Amino acid sequence: MKLRRVVVTGLGAITPLGNNIPDLWDNLLNGVSSAATITRFDPSKFKSKFACEVKGYDPKDYFERKEIRKYDLYAQYAMVSTDEALKDSGIDLQNIDLDRSGVIWGSGIGGLDTFLQEIIDFGRGDGKPRFSPFFIPKMIADIAAGHISIKYGLRGPNFTTVSACASSANSLVDSFNYIRLNKADVFITGGSEAAVNPAGIGGFNAMHAISVRNDDPATASRPFDKDRDGFVLGEGGGALILEELEHAKKRGAKIYAEVVGGGLSADAYHITSPHPEGLGAEKVMKYALDDAGLNIQDVDHINTHGTSTPLGDIAEPKAIVSLFGEHAYKISINSTKSMMGHLLGAAGAAEAIATILAIKNDIVPPTINHFIPDPEIDPKLDFTFNKAKKRKINVALSNTFGFGGHNVSLVFKKYSE
Repeated sequence: MKLRRVVVTGLGAITPLGNNIPDLWDNLLNGVSSAATITRFDPSKFKSKFACEVKGYDPKDYFERKEIRKYDLYAQYAMVSTDEALKDSGIDLQNIDLDRSGVIWGSGIGGLDTFLQEIIDFGRGDGKPRFSPFFIPKMIADIAAGHISIKYGLRGPNFTTVSACASSANSLVDSFNYIRLNKADVFITGGSEAAVNPAGIGGFNAMHAISVRNDDPATASRPFDKDRDGFVLGEGGGALILEELEHAKKRGAKIYAEVVGGGLSADAYHITSPHPEGLGAEKVMKYALDDAGLNIQDVDHINTHGTSTPLGDIAEPKAIVSLFGEHAYKISINSTKSMMGHLLGAAGAAEAIATILAIKNDIVPPTINHFIPDPEIDPKLDFTFNKAKKRKINVALSNTFGFGGHNVSLVFKKYSE
């Protein structure tokens, strides 16, 4: 069976670095940190008092009042980013086969805001079960995909992938495979997350997973720096329109890049820690390149998982050196989490967008906040520290790993006939 080609024809985002694609890209190139003291609730009693929040967002700018009541914040981010991606793609939904157009969305947690508030309200009451009728439909992790499908009338495959921080990367791989296997022609895919609340911050604090650099939030996300002390929690959504190549060409669509491969692996090691030698990370990159039919020498850029955690930032570079050998030192590596924080289930989509724009524009956004080299990390690797780098990018990988040992690697390629 001949596999069909899959291209990216639309992008949308709402992130701590910008509430649309142009602002996001501009801030990525300029090395802007989005980390700051939390404004959504009083963080004074928490170990971490800062996060990467979406800024300047008012749901009334996007939704009717009755819609806001139905959508958890994570679903709002899904709808906002999807709307931008569809407009960016120029696709006319009246002139495509809606039975072959679907939605695969990713979220690691789903409606945490809704769940938290309902439980707080119940605990303050007299014990009688007075729950909102919107509680379950707002909270469940699959509902964003359902809302997108309903709004736009998409009747093709529709589901949500949940693999912790790898969730939206998994959604992209699934969408890619459904299209190239001729199960669909168009997908809205990506992911969203909204966990900057007391439960999110408190839960990750209890795990000692997030930074407590409260004296300097802007530099707290320090991927590959010796003094890193955990990731910075972020939020938002990223949406991509994936389309079969001939379908896109027929309607004269602009094409950002081609999706050429996707790899999946498991560490099978620990619920939260990566394999110390990066074995799962190495395998997933190899699987992705094999799937794409490419050699290690073809890779120009890797957007790493790069969370700014003590163990993860050692394991992933080890995996890169082990797989790529001497070619590893010719690859421009970066971590956009240094600027936008860790968007959890939305990270894969947001970072795939950054990777695609790097290919489209031949420029690698920087890894900011690097001050002290870590002696356990190979110093010959090019991490694009602190300043964007112009270079020709034909092939790039985007790596995303999740609690539970879930690993995903996506391969994007500059589009050509």
